[in-house]
Amino acid sequence: MAVRATVSRFPVDSDAQEASGVPWGITLTPFAAKDENGQSPVYGSDGQLLPRCENCYAYFNTYCELDQWAWNCSLCGTLNGLSSQAIARYSHPQSCAEMMSSFIDLELPLEGSDEEMLHARPVYVAAVDLSSSEEFLELTKSALQAALEALAPGSLFGLATFSHKLGLYDVQGPIPVVKNVFIPQDTEGTMPIELEDVMPLLQFLAPVETCKDRITSALETLRPTTSWERTPGAGQGLDGVLMGGRGFGAAMEALCNYLGSEYGNTFALARVFAFLSGPPDYGPGQLDTRRYGEQYASKGEDADRALLPEQTPFYKDLAAVAVQAGVCVDIFAVTNEYTDLASLKFLSIESGGSLFLYTNADDSTLPQDMYRMLSRPYAFNCVLRLRTSTEFKPGHSVSAYLMLLSNCVTGKLLSMVPASLLLYILLQYGHFFPDPQYENVQHIICCDSYATYAYDFDFANNVGFSRHASEQPMVQIAFQYTVVVPPEELSTSGLVSSTRGKHSLKRRLRIRTLQYGTAQNPNELYDGVDPEAVLSLLVHKVILASLEQGVREGRMLLHDWLVILTAQYNEAFKLIQYKSGSSSITAQIDVAFSQCPQLQPFPRLVFALLRNPLLRFHEEGVHPDYRIYVQCLFSALEPSSLHRAIYPVLTSYSTPDKQAYPRHSLSRAALITSGSPIFFLDAFTTLIVFYSSTADPSLPFPPPQDCLLRATINKLKQDRCITPKLLFIQGGQDDATAFENYLIEEQDVDGSGLTSVMGFVSFLEDITQSVLEYIK
Repeated sequence: MAVRATVSRFPVDSDAQEASGVPWGITLTPFAAKDENGQSPVYGSDGQLLPRCENCYAYFNTYCELDQWAWNCSLCGTLNGLSSQAIARYSHPQSCAEMMSSFIDLELPLEGSDEEMLHARPVYVAAVDLSSSEEFLELTKSALQAALEALAPGSLFGLATFSHKLGLYDVQGPIPVVKNVFIPQDTEGTMPIELEDVMPLLQFLAPVETCKDRITSALETLRPTTSWERTPGAGQGLDGVLMGGRGFGAAMEALCNYLGSEYGNTFALARVFAFLSGPPDYGPGQLDTRRYGEQYASKGEDADRALLPEQTPFYKDLAAVAVQAGVCVDIFAVTNEYTDLASLKFLSIESGGSLFLYTNADDSTLPQDMYRMLSRPYAFNCVLRLRTSTEFKPGHSVSAYLMLLSNCVTGKLLSMVPASLLLYILLQYGHFFPDPQYENVQHIICCDSYATYAYDFDFANNVGFSRHASEQPMVQIAFQYTVVVPPEELSTSGLVSSTRGKHSLKRRLRIRTLQYGTAQNPNELYDGVDPEAVLSLLVHKVILASLEQGVREGRMLLHDWLVILTAQYNEAFKLIQYKSGSSSITAQIDVAFSQCPQLQPFPRLVFALLRNPLLRFHEEGVHPDYRIYVQCLFSALEPSSLHRAIYPVLTSYSTPDKQAYPRHSLSRAALITSGSPIFFLDAFTTLIVFYSSTADPSLPFPPPQDCLLRATINKLKQDRCITPKLLFIQGGQDDATAFENYLIEEQDVDGSGLTSVMGFVSFLEDITQSVLEYIK
């Protein structure tokens, strides 16, 4: 469980917070095997015996005061009695994980019989779009072959297809058999028959270890649906023109109900892999993609705002059904046509799944991404809860920010508005489903070791924190989750040999309790800023601002935040001086944060974020589906990965085996002045090796497999949650556009290309002028 706070010491009160301009919160990666410092949790058992506070329900931890009969809660200060069982437990503190560390992972008892637990098996269902092309199906087959290789023995696999009908495959016999049920064309229609009546669930779900060859044979039978296969009414528009036949919504709804009917008895978790080649255009859940063309052509409506919200609640409602059924949905969209991912995304992100977008099948990394996703550990049926000490709480609501925007004149800043108020967006961010009853509780159907969530904080009152060191701010994160334990792990834990070949479930409770110091003023806060954690919160906030008010408002929020941060930094370091009896300013604005190293990355990060497809305007050529994909990707990345995705790391090498400089700015000037022949750029989703046109011809191109540069690339690819594309470009011979597009410091943030070599410098000048206007 990795936790990164935006500031290492929390603001002592709201005045200190507002005077700093720095967002206050944390990022959290709950299923990370180690914490942010590389430390593993202390493992233990009997998590159900861990004492909890009678007042705030926080768990006992190493920061609590303990005597023979009672303990004081470190979060709220309540005195709690100890049960006789707990007294006996803590008479041997060296045997209790919670007495040894503030980062623990405890076993919990599971409901149900031992036999049910041993028979619980993970289930994977592929739902393949047949209203597609041969190229799409070949790519999908390759991806599913990779998935079959990654799935552990004991897993169950089901193959389904959809078009104007839903097909279920029985692959447990000698010959694959498919049974179809037609999808109603009406948007309000329902499936004519329950899938359980079409094919019993256990007939549909086949053991991977015994049926892998038959599943492969079934995949080879997949063919695109042709017009003659459809019923006369299916997908027919005016004058009999074929309009579609992709009944995705009805198929997903039927599969969620199908799998949910046996939830908890037949399987522990179900993951549905939905392969989509275009927009759902048939039956329930169909989407009207004409709005893309209409809005793009319209001069009277803001396309950046119109194309971001969903056009129907169907998929958000379906996500609630999936969560209730314990079904996680991953959507793999392989298409370059408008598919309205703004509507579809809820089905994946709220059910704990992922949304992938591949614009073509030729250079798609879909098979690699499938294998990578299924090879790494994951938890499911998770509950995430954050608690804080009484002086503060998880943050603000969207309404406060929207109220602020409504009172701002576009392009102007209200002098009485502190920077922190510009960031009042939402109390939690991430791919989860909020509990409808309990505040600050999130349900996560599926969570891997990369999934990251964010919280921002606010004071519960005007008093702030005590200035006594004994009463420091506390944060406690409780993460309850289930994992599937394979047979080899069961045997090492001493279970009987009868479990051989069977998977078992383990329920665990992971708890992290952290104590933070306090900062009395902005200068102390600035010294402890974590730029990457701040960037994570900023990205979540501008995404939500964009969804609520449009891309233009998201850009304005980000720009204005940097302006106010710069002004408050200059004020805190007393760099602004006024002439006696005059309002004129005698000192220049320090827009580079030269006296505070922790703040120095922000101008470049904000500049890069404004150039990112996340916040570029629709008319600059950003496809709305790609913007949604980037939103979903960025909102789940841990801070270091997000940093690379926003502002790539550019490294130089003198030879493939010798690094020259570890980091350069993203400009041509940096390339020229370094004098290095080889550059390596890590943009998270893309890795580029660029040889300068002046590089010595004797340098091997591309770099040999056994060199340092290749080892670095392989390590990065191995540690990444998705498969980055790797490009090799030889300057002077190959098209270098892909590399040059990342040299963003030479691009004008208000333009659309390499308009000026003064792009970043001009941006700093604009910030300087805005700061001067703000402080007048």
